[in-house]
Amino acid sequence: MEWYRMVWQKYAQFDGRSRRKEYWMFALVNVLISIALCVAILVGYATRNSAVDIVFGILCCLYGLAGLIPGIAVSVRRLHDIGRSGWWLLIDFVPFGCFVLLVFLVLDGTPGPNEYGPDPKGRAPYGAQPITIG
Repeated sequence: MEWYRMVWQKYAQFDGRSRRKEYWMFALVNVLISIALCVAILVGYATRNSAVDIVFGILCCLYGLAGLIPGIAVSVRRLHDIGRSGWWLLIDFVPFGCFVLLVFLVLDGTPGPNEYGPDPKGRAPYGAQPITIG
């Protein structure tokens, strides 16, 4: 849950880098919350309770809108972690671009600092010796 909360704390922070774990935990919790809201809407529909449908429908829309900016921000930071620009998110609008984006989001980040910031895992680049102090 800490990884999910971390994304909300960096609500609209598009600079820096995010680990795979941060991105995928945020995605997992979002899917679980969306499934729970959809099930609640279906229960309201099955019981012919339109008030339940309306309430959970509004909650579903509000949650989707609220999570849009943090979702884009963590995706941009995830792309920064592999050394790509956040503009690569636009490949999703190209046919089959979602598969390329999926591969990018699954790749391990570049070790050591890159142009977008320090390594969130604290690793040294390949071939470099980690520096120990003390």
